Amino acid sequence: MELTPILAGAVQSFHESGYHGASVREIAVRVGVTVPTLYYHYGSKQGLLIALLESSMQELLDHAEQAVADSDGSPRQRFTNLVEATVLYVTRRVSIAALDSELRYLEPGNRERYARSRKRLEELFREIIQDGVEQGVFEVNYPEDTVRALAGMFQSVVRWYRPDGPAAAEVVAERYCDIALRTVVAARSMAAPS
Repeated sequence: MELTPILAGAVQSFHESGYHGASVREIAVRVGVTVPTLYYHYGSKQGLLIALLESSMQELLDHAEQAVADSDGSPRQRFTNLVEATVLYVTRRVSIAALDSELRYLEPGNRERYARSRKRLEELFREIIQDGVEQGVFEVNYPEDTVRALAGMFQSVVRWYRPDGPAAAEVVAERYCDIALRTVVAARSMAAPS
């Protein structure tokens, strides 16, 4: 996803100062536009945030749905591909993925709209987990809680991951696939087939 210059500047400002700490004037100066120009395009600072959140979530959903479609169709492979796509997205797009924690600043209408798009990712996980349970591949007693736990695990990556850190995005994704599988697969199912 290529961001407009204004949105790219907003991401940088929000990432450095947080939504509350960043000012519209600072974003406008960073981008080289006037404050009225910024308001003309996005209406408000909140308009910038919701535009970023929605475009980020759409990009993540596109990657996630493609990853599931590229699987062999089994619940395990669909689940693993979905986890990998999610973790790769957050590690490769840390600045914009971190904005998810700023949704508390959204006005109720914007929060509800964003929550609906976010819910699609949760539904995708839930559907795959339920298929896995029905096929006897996964052993999950609390699917809703499991999806929430996984979402929290993925969201936490942006707090510690650094692109120049000790683990590449692919390594983190591989590790998180292992952790996530251990969350949904009973120990007897984790053993390699003989």
